[in-house]
Amino acid sequence: MSKHREKETADKVSGAPKQEIIDEPSGVSAVEKLAENAEKQAKKARKEEKALAKAEKKARKEAEKAAKEAKDGKDGKDKKSEKKAKKSKKAAAALAASAAAAAADADTRAADAAPLPKLFEPLTLRSVTFRNRIWLPPMDTYSVFAQDGKPTPFHYQHYVSRALGGFGLIICESTAVAPEGRISPNDVGLWEDGQVDAWRWIVDDIKKAGAVAGVQLNHGGRKASTGSFSLGYINQTVPAERGGWQPLGPSPIAFGKCVTPTEMTVEQIHAVVDQFRAAAQRALWAGFQVVEIHAAHGYLLSEFLDPLVNQRTDEYGGSFENRARLLVDVVDAVRDVWPAGLPLFVRVSATDWSVEKGSWDLKQTIALAAKLRNHGVDLVDVSTGGIVSGVSIPAAPNYQVPFSEAVHHQVDIPTTTVGLITEPRQAEDILEQDRATAVEIGRAALREPYWPLRAAAALGVDRNDAPYPPQYIRGAYGTKR
Repeated sequence: MSKHREKETADKVSGAPKQEIIDEPSGVSAVEKLAENAEKQAKKARKEEKALAKAEKKARKEAEKAAKEAKDGKDGKDKKSEKKAKKSKKAAAALAASAAAAAADADTRAADAAPLPKLFEPLTLRSVTFRNRIWLPPMDTYSVFAQDGKPTPFHYQHYVSRALGGFGLIICESTAVAPEGRISPNDVGLWEDGQVDAWRWIVDDIKKAGAVAGVQLNHGGRKASTGSFSLGYINQTVPAERGGWQPLGPSPIAFGKCVTPTEMTVEQIHAVVDQFRAAAQRALWAGFQVVEIHAAHGYLLSEFLDPLVNQRTDEYGGSFENRARLLVDVVDAVRDVWPAGLPLFVRVSATDWSVEKGSWDLKQTIALAAKLRNHGVDLVDVSTGGIVSGVSIPAAPNYQVPFSEAVHHQVDIPTTTVGLITEPRQAEDILEQDRATAVEIGRAALREPYWPLRAAAALGVDRNDAPYPPQYIRGAYGTKR
């Protein structure tokens, strides 16, 4: 693996500061050359060590001879022998120093030639370089207690601490494109210009900590206006007197215990497209470098995709092309305002886990991913479930990885995977086997904000190559005190 270093530059698109990864050198051939040179240096060091041992042995013999002559009273020869012994010892010491330096140089070259684990290889999409492939997925915190959509100091600490912890990308939680698009009344948003400044200080310090700042834009659809830990009404619709509202959906079909949504008119559908466009523009103003469109987990865009939820008979329902129309329109609208140099992601549920005939499945997901790639999407964030209620999900370590692998290879598009990925070796194996382009560490990161640093130690990454903040490196894993 090539050795990487970071260089502070300005983003060509927005002018924001960024860390650029410089390869010195790069490519498989360069790695092989470094390894070959390291082996030559090691052989040279071993040869010099042998010469050193021989010189030391000779010096000892001459010193012993000089001592014997001195004891016998041969003063003239004594001085001559002593001088010769000192000269031999000096030569031996110089040879020892040279051998030690050569050995140290060989060790350094060998370390430089050793490949980094896949988790810590940089990745570049468009003009954005991620320092590693350990990413924080969007996880709702339901912590806007003022219900105004503005992130708070809690959100600052939550996201910046994980940037300091070494994650390569921080994707901020589901951010509503409209007030009625919030999953709960306590969600963050980008539906008005006044919310931009509340995000900017968080985004700035994510970048200063070395991570890329991303945001997930979403509309909750029929699952909007549900409860939270502070409000109650878990998995239910929050009443109007507690800040709730009437949710919208593609068809009047309720999710679980939630109220039946109002079926959207075509005009309302068009308005949602405009809302995503405007929210993406505000995300750019706030300094985000990645936008992820949320088309998973049973929120509005995934509701339109799934025939069990979307039973419309107009141009937004029925055939696969019609059901995918809203998402494609949203992608095109976001790309209209999102700079060509910045990457665009889409999160999908690869299956709804239903056994009903005609439900959303991997085959349709693959067809959708190919369509999204042709409309300027750079990466598909592959998850599953959440679209229909009452299904059985076989949750287990890596249970969603096969879906990411299928999309990655059959569509030839970068993907990331999630779902009970908790251990460094587990995550590294996913990338080594080319089952995804990056991994997302979700719930494990809630209890361990510095997970990437532990992963680096577990996988043998030198602390100088691990994503430690300079202030923290003296406490790196493996230090003696």
